[in-house]
Amino acid sequence: MTRLLQVIFVLIVLVIGAAIILPFVIPASMYRERVQLAASEALHRDITLDGELHLSLLPRIEIRASTVSIANAEGFGDAPLAEMGEMRVAVKLQPLLERRIEIAEFVLIDPTIRLQQRGTRNNWTLTEATTPVPAPASSDGFRRPGALPLEASFGDVRIENGYISYSDGTESHDISGLNLLTSMPSLDGPIQLDGSLNVDGERITFSTRIASLRDFFEGRQTGLLVDLSGNLITAHFDGNFLESSDLSMDGAFRTTIPSIRNLAAFAGVDMPAGDSLRRFSTSGRVSGDPRHIALTANSIQLDDVSGSGNVTLNLDAARPALSGALTLATVDVTPFLPEAPAETPANAAGLQPWSEAPIDFAGLGLVDADLRLTVGLLKFRDIEVSDASLRLQLVNSRMEANLTQISLYEGSGSASVVVNARRSTPSYSLRADLSGLDAQPFLDAVAGFDRLRGTGAVDFAFNASGRSQAAIMQSLAGNGEFSFADGAITGINIAQTIRNVSSFLSGSSNATSTDSETPAATGESAETDFSALTGTFTATAGRLTNQDLLLLSPLLRVTGSGWANLPDQTIDYRLQPRAVASIQGQGGDRDLQGITVPVRIRGTFNNVSVGVDTEAVGQALLTGAISNALGGSSGEATSPEDAVRNTLLNALGVETDTGSGTDPDAPATDEDPAEQLLRSLFDRGRQTRDPEPDDGSDDGNGGR
Repeated sequence: MTRLLQVIFVLIVLVIGAAIILPFVIPASMYRERVQLAASEALHRDITLDGELHLSLLPRIEIRASTVSIANAEGFGDAPLAEMGEMRVAVKLQPLLERRIEIAEFVLIDPTIRLQQRGTRNNWTLTEATTPVPAPASSDGFRRPGALPLEASFGDVRIENGYISYSDGTESHDISGLNLLTSMPSLDGPIQLDGSLNVDGERITFSTRIASLRDFFEGRQTGLLVDLSGNLITAHFDGNFLESSDLSMDGAFRTTIPSIRNLAAFAGVDMPAGDSLRRFSTSGRVSGDPRHIALTANSIQLDDVSGSGNVTLNLDAARPALSGALTLATVDVTPFLPEAPAETPANAAGLQPWSEAPIDFAGLGLVDADLRLTVGLLKFRDIEVSDASLRLQLVNSRMEANLTQISLYEGSGSASVVVNARRSTPSYSLRADLSGLDAQPFLDAVAGFDRLRGTGAVDFAFNASGRSQAAIMQSLAGNGEFSFADGAITGINIAQTIRNVSSFLSGSSNATSTDSETPAATGESAETDFSALTGTFTATAGRLTNQDLLLLSPLLRVTGSGWANLPDQTIDYRLQPRAVASIQGQGGDRDLQGITVPVRIRGTFNNVSVGVDTEAVGQALLTGAISNALGGSSGEATSPEDAVRNTLLNALGVETDTGSGTDPDAPATDEDPAEQLLRSLFDRGRQTRDPEPDDGSDDGNGGR
């Protein structure tokens, strides 16, 4: 027995000695080729070991090699698929005999990996040329019981200063400075991955901890902790891989993107021009899998927009699809609207011409969305809406926003906006039904018009198309109606305008008075009160037309008609104000007798003139003069003074009596005041001439 033990001991010593001595005795060239051949057969690529090669069997199986390269696939160039300055692999011997793998060391120094895609082929699939590429994994997933039927542990596993490049023929990306350190005492214990890398010049650091690699691969619930940081994004996740066959997970998260535009540029996504989409941050809970993600956000911050809500992201469709409900405090959508490239000069005054520059609607095609928003304050350019309930639907570059409930400028109502950018020429529609509005701030915000005060209602529907502001204005079509009550038109005092014309015709000194107490007919301090203002309008090719304006006031009845040409930014509108004989207020007889002074509003939007419509008066005078020159409608001739008097009175809306039997000495108590003024005007004209002898005859003109 003693001798047998001695023999066994000697054999063990010889085996151990041989394992130690043989690697030094046997030339490296004898096993270099065997190692290269075995590795090449395993990877189906030529493996080359050009540098030093060291092999040891005790106390662990260890291989050290320098200048190692793996050949590229055929058709992808002569550069190797991968090469590294040094590779060290060490496996503990005793655990290996017990069918356990304990990797004591796996180190790659300065590895370089070149990944290439050419159509459906790539250079990283390590299979024989005749071997078909395996079909994609089934829907059952890769996490299943028995996926890791072995024992293993990692000791010193790391990559130092790695470089990975990717190219598909049209674009390329680079990962440099890759450093990775892995620690895994066992498959049943936690695995820790820490590392850093530069992606296309952006530095990213990461740390990942998985509670158990075996639990993960075998589909059981597994704890997961991830931290990611860099200039483009910082993220934190603390949760679990759920019990499933895929990567379903659930946990708490927080994410910050300092600049969405920088992240989009890094990802190669074109963003619409503008200053919006800057910073984004959110925190809450996330669940789902790589194709469907559900977020419950306790906090959402996008630029100056903040709130909370639930959002689901579906990545299975042609475009990412968002759905959910959000509650937001204040939303100003103006910064997110497409901008026309042409900029307004800093010193430009007034409304600028419509831009011909194309509007970029690329942002509408990035995602599909179906979101319900509850917004405390919604801003659109100069328009402010409070307590808004909005449904926003975005499908294949078509956006529809329905404001089902809005409060604005002391009023309320509903509105809808549609922007359809599916075709080369986008189309638009805008509809609104609003009531109880405070007119002045509303019209100032919507149209830049601040000359109307009162409480009103507006109902309109417009359609347009075009790729620029100018094209949209040129195609605008639709109709609407408005109604305002208990307000005033500022900038013109229509009653004073009538009085000024009357004073001019009568030769009164009030026409040239500079008394500060006399109301101004036009100007910032002038205004016309009304109890009701109503009308309808239509739009065709950008031209707004109104034919039935009606303003009711205690002392005035005003009708109006005309147009505003939006493409040319011009306006031509006529008002027919009539001073009434009695004060009856809203709902009174609109045909009461009185003097009418036609007012014309015309010019460009930046230079509007308001004054007496001399063209209408002149045409009436000319028509009347011709009629009287031909003997009038009765065939009886009248004096030149009577012709001018009658036609001017008719032009101003005052009825005249052209009969020849009037008594020149009849009392004038029932005569129209305006006619009295005209008579005085003509009488003074006679008194400037030399008096003729009185022969007692009657000239048939009442002594005038």
